[in-house]
Amino acid sequence: MTVSKAQIKATTKYEASKYDKILVRLPKGERAEVQAAADAAGESLNAYIVGAVKQRMEQEAKEHRPAEE
Repeated sequence: MTVSKAQIKATTKYEASKYDKILVRLPKGERAEVQAAADAAGESLNAYIVGAVKQRMEQEAKEHRPAEE
C-alpha cells in the first residue's frame, strides 16, 4: 500500500507535536547487538532503549535518595 504525501505530512506533524527526538550513536556493529536484545525482549528498538534509559534513571534516583530514619 502506497502512503500518500498528505499522510506523510500528517504523520510528521503529529510526531513533531507528541515526541522529542534524540540521536543515539553506537559504534559499528553494536546496533545489531542492541536490536537482537530488543527482539529477544519482544520490544521495538525504540521501546528497548527508552526502557533502558528509564531503568537507569530509576536506579540512580534510588542511589541518591537520603536514607530513611
